[in-house]
Amino acid sequence: MSVLGALIGIVLITTLGVSPNTAVIGALIAMLIGRIPIGMLTRMRSQHRQNLVQSAISGSTFAAANSLLTPIAVPFALGRTDLVWPMLAGAAIGLAVDSWVLFRVFDSSLLPASNSWPAGVAAAETIKAGDTGGKKAAVLGVGALVGLVGALFKLPTSAAGVGFLGNIWALLMFGIGLTVAEYAPDVLHTDLSAAHVPHGLMIGAGLVALVQALLLMRNRKGGGKGAGDGGDRGYGAVPGDTPGEVRADEPGRTVGSERLRRGLLEGMALFLGGAVVVAVAGGVAGGLSVPALIGWVLLAAVAAIVHQLIVGLAAMHSGWFPAFAVTLIVLIVGLVLHIPTVPLALLVGYTASTGPAFADLGYDFKAGWLLRRDATPWHVFELDGRRQQYLAQLVGFGVALVVVALAWKSFFSDGRVPPVSEVYVTTIKTGLDPGTMQTMLLWAIPGALIQFLGGSSRQMGVLLATGLLVATPHAGWMVLGALVIRQGYTVWRRRGLTDPVARKKSDEQSENDLSLVGAGLVAGSSLNDVGQLTKAL
Repeated sequence: MSVLGALIGIVLITTLGVSPNTAVIGALIAMLIGRIPIGMLTRMRSQHRQNLVQSAISGSTFAAANSLLTPIAVPFALGRTDLVWPMLAGAAIGLAVDSWVLFRVFDSSLLPASNSWPAGVAAAETIKAGDTGGKKAAVLGVGALVGLVGALFKLPTSAAGVGFLGNIWALLMFGIGLTVAEYAPDVLHTDLSAAHVPHGLMIGAGLVALVQALLLMRNRKGGGKGAGDGGDRGYGAVPGDTPGEVRADEPGRTVGSERLRRGLLEGMALFLGGAVVVAVAGGVAGGLSVPALIGWVLLAAVAAIVHQLIVGLAAMHSGWFPAFAVTLIVLIVGLVLHIPTVPLALLVGYTASTGPAFADLGYDFKAGWLLRRDATPWHVFELDGRRQQYLAQLVGFGVALVVVALAWKSFFSDGRVPPVSEVYVTTIKTGLDPGTMQTMLLWAIPGALIQFLGGSSRQMGVLLATGLLVATPHAGWMVLGALVIRQGYTVWRRRGLTDPVARKKSDEQSENDLSLVGAGLVAGSSLNDVGQLTKAL
């Protein structure tokens, strides 16, 4: 399945410029294998085995397409084929660190498992529906059919599915961004993307989001130890970590502020090491002065970790991640700093290797978290299952690395280069229009303000910028329409109820019902994305 996922990823990213989420495909194939009445194959009926399979294929797809092939295409499109292998080594390091950081910090106050992660919900609900059948399977199946048919008619049904999942405020800003981006050229007679308005908003929102992430890394006062004391590591603690890492004021989470801080600091240190490898292997070290080289390494490491956090936060709330746009912001900053062509190309490639795999692993961990949350004892089972998923993803990453190493030359020699990589190279060669940075800094102010007012739990600034950058036609109406239906259904269900407990229970049931519909829409859209393979071939 990892080989299949890697091939799907590199074919679609080089022909259509997209990388589909193949998790649902992996889950469906695993379920079908489990139905074969032959000895060992029946073991695949286990939801947790199916979860490992979907984790592996999903990881290999995003790793091959986004984290490996796209970065190495940058020096190739620049005409420096001698830098492809050094860039592949750097991208592999970026991919490895990317996944390690997410493994360390998933289900913290920064990236809670309880948040949306829409593609993960779709994978989990598909697996559960295949196992239990009945009404749940019917609702999911109808949702998937609607999502598939809508996608066949070029409607972004996954956006509607996302609207039924996650934080309403975050999704509202996402929908507004999508809608404004669609109609701004006709109404305002302005191409916001060409004017770099969304990029400016993302810079401001991203900087505030980074500060909010740093604040979440602090130890909270008065927390004391976790659920236990002394030899007990407390509810949700991770074996091998120090006692009390999950504080008393962080109920139900498996990662506390101490582990979050360590995970991000470890990631920063590892990204610094990867940047040094890229600098040495790519010849950057010989072409820059010592102060310039130190500055390049620091910028590469900071860009990598900021890129992964912004992409991860956007994916967690919206199911869409603006990896291309955030990498383009790094590229623009590099142009403003007058970084030479080759070091800038390697900086862009290294940055591009982070983010997508980070988000994808979050989706898969969310799916596993949903499948494991009724286990007893829960936290031991959850942590071991998450570790097994991480190992399955590493299998997918390893396979993706081998496939890309073997296939890149034949793909690139046929002219099949990821379109986003060509955009990066074109931007490097043509440079910036006068006033671009000034425009971006001006729009960074409202982006920062919106992000600050929304707080770290809503990520309103990041999601507004994401919507403006994604700019998929009709997606804004899909998201906003789903939010209206969601709110209307919730109000309709609680009609006549006056008891607060009953109203709360009704609202929870409404969310559960619509989450299943949303998961079906996302799953159907994912099936259509993978079905584009025949068109690409």
